[in-house]
This record gives sequence, structure tokens and C-alpha cells, in this order.
Amino acid sequence: MIELVAACAGALISAVAMMGVNASKRNMEGSVAIAKLTSSVEHIAETLQTIHTDVRANNRELFGRLNQVENRVSKLEVR
Repeated sequence: MIELVAACAGALISAVAMMGVNASKRNMEGSVAIAKLTSSVEHIAETLQTIHTDVRANNRELFGRLNQVENRVSKLEVR
């Protein structure tokens, strides 16, 4: 009978230890995934900032040219 209790206790301790190892492994994998996602989001934010700057520069150039064309058309209409 004592052997049966000892075997059950040993199995229980082994099961708890395995659960702890698995939980720790999943926690580590979760931490790595969060770090990768954070890095990806930061990279996307930097890329969007660069694109935003480029779009603003292009808009300034395009609207400047459009203004020049509009002024030239107005001068031609006056003639």
C-alpha cells in the first residue's frame, strides 16, 4: 500500500514539474513573440513616418506647380 501511495505521489510531483516547465516555456515563447511584435510595430511606425514626410514634400511640390499653372491660366484669360 505504501508503494502505491509513493508511486502516486511521485507521479503527481512529476506531473506538476512538467506543467511548470511547460508553463515556463510558453511564457518565454510569449515574451519572444511580444518582443518581435513590438519591434515590427516600431519599424512600421518609422516607415509610415518616412512615407508621411515624402507625401508632404510631394504635395508641396505638386500644389506649388498647380498654383503656378493656375496663375498662368488666369493671366491668359485676362488677355
